[in-house]
Amino acid sequence: MLDITRDFLKEHYNIDDEMMKFSEEVMEDIKFKFDEIKEIREYNQYKVLRAMQEANLSDNHFNWTTGYGYNDLGREKIEEIYAKVFHTEDALVRPIIVNGTHALSLTVQGLVRPGDEILSITSAPYDTLQGVIGIREEKGCLKEYGVTYSQLDFREDGNIDIDGIEAKINDRTKLVMIQRSKGYEWRKSLSIEDIEEAVKEVRRVKPEVIIMVDNCYGEFLDTKEPTDVGVDIMAGSLIKNPGGGLALTGGYIVGRHDLVEQISYRLTCPGIGKECGLTFGTTRSVLQGFFMAPYVVSQAVMGAIFCARAFEKMGYKVLPAYDDLRSDIIQCVQLGSPEEVVRFCEGVQYAAPVDSFVTPVPWAMPGYEDEVIMAAGAFVQGSSIELSADAPIRPPYNVYFQGGLTFDHSKMGTLKAIERIKDLHREQGK
Repeated sequence: MLDITRDFLKEHYNIDDEMMKFSEEVMEDIKFKFDEIKEIREYNQYKVLRAMQEANLSDNHFNWTTGYGYNDLGREKIEEIYAKVFHTEDALVRPIIVNGTHALSLTVQGLVRPGDEILSITSAPYDTLQGVIGIREEKGCLKEYGVTYSQLDFREDGNIDIDGIEAKINDRTKLVMIQRSKGYEWRKSLSIEDIEEAVKEVRRVKPEVIIMVDNCYGEFLDTKEPTDVGVDIMAGSLIKNPGGGLALTGGYIVGRHDLVEQISYRLTCPGIGKECGLTFGTTRSVLQGFFMAPYVVSQAVMGAIFCARAFEKMGYKVLPAYDDLRSDIIQCVQLGSPEEVVRFCEGVQYAAPVDSFVTPVPWAMPGYEDEVIMAAGAFVQGSSIELSADAPIRPPYNVYFQGGLTFDHSKMGTLKAIERIKDLHREQGK
């Protein structure tokens, strides 16, 4: 580290020599992981680049229409490029999809009908989707329409219970759901190999069933995506990995043409489908963000590894460990108390470029059973490819750290989180 950088950090961020030495030790421990990340990033960068070249992307596609959005060339080009990158027949990529849960909800609601059953083979889905399905009854949930739900819990070792799949699939099983990321759970996120093994078993038992993956936080962590290993339909958010920090809003759904078409009728209405829908001038930022996404994701992964090793050295339980295989950008740290969760999130917030003067507090966030605290000083509201941290306030008090458009910023978030926890310990006389 340059002396001028050390002096700057001391003067402006209150990072002392002890903390700098600690940071350098962490860097020495983790640097071997970065070559592997760079190799994955390089492949994915060329994959996205080639898709844009094959699609003959032009600056004409950055223009947009009004009203109904007929013949919106930019919208059609985005969806063509997404389908190419994810190796699927079709795609639905729209700014009117408000978040990842909305993309997943559209997918599920578009594909199941009264009398059908949804089977999750990765235990319960993420909190907000539970209200869509009817696990937690919300107005308009699928349970009201006669759609049933079943789940197969993970094995004790955190892996999918492959041997238990056959017993769970029945004549009414229409859709099998797989959640790649850990969500607010203490479990490993699923690798592409994990997903491939599950897909093969589901296909053996019931070949015609639709297999869906929640790919939130997982894009570009590997050289393959779930759609490369037999998944029929997949959904995610543009203000997570694939937006590269530049997409202002939106979500995507990619997969088989017939399924995407069916889902598009839920997005708009029967008879209209994909033919309408404005992009509101977002085409350039969505595509530029997609182009940047492999690099930005690599920076976020490097930041997550730094966070894992730093807190591991401090004696905390972390998941994944710094040297584990990663399949999403999320780093979980088990802090053990609500006070430490709050201090962690304060540190991340104070490291933000936006709203760094704000102190986050737990609150009753819509869609969650417990109070949730979120640190998110982002250029795009709610963007979790930008540096952020959040946690439900419930035992064992896990906090979820993710994002960082640059590794340096992500590292700063970790150091400030450590500083705030150390301040708490001093106040408590520890």
